[in-house]
Amino acid sequence: MDKFNSATQELENALTHLEEALEGLFEKAGDPAVARRELSAMIADRARLAEELDQSIARQKELQALADEASAALGSAIEEVRSALKREQDT
Repeated sequence: MDKFNSATQELENALTHLEEALEGLFEKAGDPAVARRELSAMIADRARLAEELDQSIARQKELQALADEASAALGSAIEEVRSALKREQDT
């Protein structure tokens, strides 16, 4: 009976140690539901930021196209002014 009591005590000590270890793990990990909500929020933020980035890139391309068009128009206008000035000098 002594061996049985000793084994029972060892088992109880081991279970207590396991419970304490698990409790510590759960405290470190936090509430799984909270972690899932935070993960969902991060995923939603990432999707929103990706959409905003795509929109910003599209807008940047539009602005670059407009800038290129304006630059070409300005270059043409400069050439026209130069041609007019040259004709004026030649006369």
